[in-house]
Amino acid sequence: MNGEELGRIVVEPPGPRSLELMGRLREVETPNITFSSERFPVFFERGAGANLIDVDGNTYVDLTAAFGVAATGHSNPQVVEAVADQARLLLHGIGDVHPNEVKVALAEKLCALAPGDGPKRVILSSTGAEAVESALKTATLASGKPGVLCFTGAYHGLTYGALEVTDRDFFRKPFARQLGGFATRVPYAYCYRCPLALTYPSCETACLSFVEEVMDSQAGETIGAVIVEAIQGRGGDVNAPFDWLLDLRELCDRRKLLLIVDEVYTGFGRTGRWFACEHAGVVPDLLCVGKGMASGFPISACIGSERVMDAWPPSHGEAIHTSTFLGHPTGCAAALASIAEIERLGLVARAASNGEYLGGLLKAAAQKVGPGIGDVRGCGLMWGIELVKDQREPDASRASSAVTQALRRGVVVLAGGPENNVLSLSPPLVITREQLAFGVETIGEALA
Repeated sequence: MNGEELGRIVVEPPGPRSLELMGRLREVETPNITFSSERFPVFFERGAGANLIDVDGNTYVDLTAAFGVAATGHSNPQVVEAVADQARLLLHGIGDVHPNEVKVALAEKLCALAPGDGPKRVILSSTGAEAVESALKTATLASGKPGVLCFTGAYHGLTYGALEVTDRDFFRKPFARQLGGFATRVPYAYCYRCPLALTYPSCETACLSFVEEVMDSQAGETIGAVIVEAIQGRGGDVNAPFDWLLDLRELCDRRKLLLIVDEVYTGFGRTGRWFACEHAGVVPDLLCVGKGMASGFPISACIGSERVMDAWPPSHGEAIHTSTFLGHPTGCAAALASIAEIERLGLVARAASNGEYLGGLLKAAAQKVGPGIGDVRGCGLMWGIELVKDQREPDASRASSAVTQALRRGVVVLAGGPENNVLSLSPPLVITREQLAFGVETIGEALA
């Protein structure tokens, strides 16, 4: 399998082996984790490029990159080789006591790639949520204020600091009594469902007034930072106007607020730039990255300017923020190999070019499907198809059906957004145009 194949179904999914494994998993996993029914899920066994193969031998085109992770493709040979070589040499290190050379190399590379001139500093971690935790802690040390302004629709992770700035009662309500209460939430620039019922660009990003109002209120006195996704991922692939992001940067400068940009989903070429904030010419004070950073190995980072990061006190033998796997040598090697593959294959430019192609396919498909598709939006290889009924009412049932029907035709796609009515497309950056066309055609059939 070269990773460029189209979908091919030999046994109607989920096949007997997937069903057997799901039965076993139900016996040992908490029921909250994996949704299952007679038609969902399948169990994947192998992957290459933009393809996945399940345990029953079905081949799929993956339009998710496994939550945007497999940037250079599933089981990219160069990344796999780097992991194997480093694992043989030193699988695990002593991160914040006796570091390793690949940690230095990765930190140097991240500082060089991140937007902005001048010296930068890095805090490495394992997951996107941990990178957000690092940013939140850095912000309060640097600003001297505990409060953080965040946005509706936001998803920054489910650890407690990240959960405080994540939106959606579904995630927050069961644990509300344990949350810190340091976040203040305002509407995001969601143009399809504008909170002011205006139209971009004539609105002149009027929704920033919500931020101004909070900062002028009593709550504003405790706020030292703003955290934002350049494009909301799990919030429904909502791409705020880049003018809005630039205006937010200028507002933060004017109000002396730190700007944290969460690019865990959008970083490393996903949107046709190394980082989505570069479309707007925005340099964050703190940048959170992960997912596609290592194309499959769990590693993440918070990158910040020297001025902001040096608010952390120097270590005198004990760090006040660390973890067992910080600077994990095998993870660092995977990240360096993945970044090198993005550069070698020209995947940033390829995402921009194929993103235009994909956008054209999706808009043409929307014309065929009709008013059931309320909005098609995206940038690079990150697109959302918002499904609606009865004048923009979210149509979650149709999205769920489309996910299942597409799977049965050999395409992996996921539904997202607060109402689970948005089909989210974030394929591996190595996906071919033939695979994109097959995927969009299959989604159109699933929606028909």
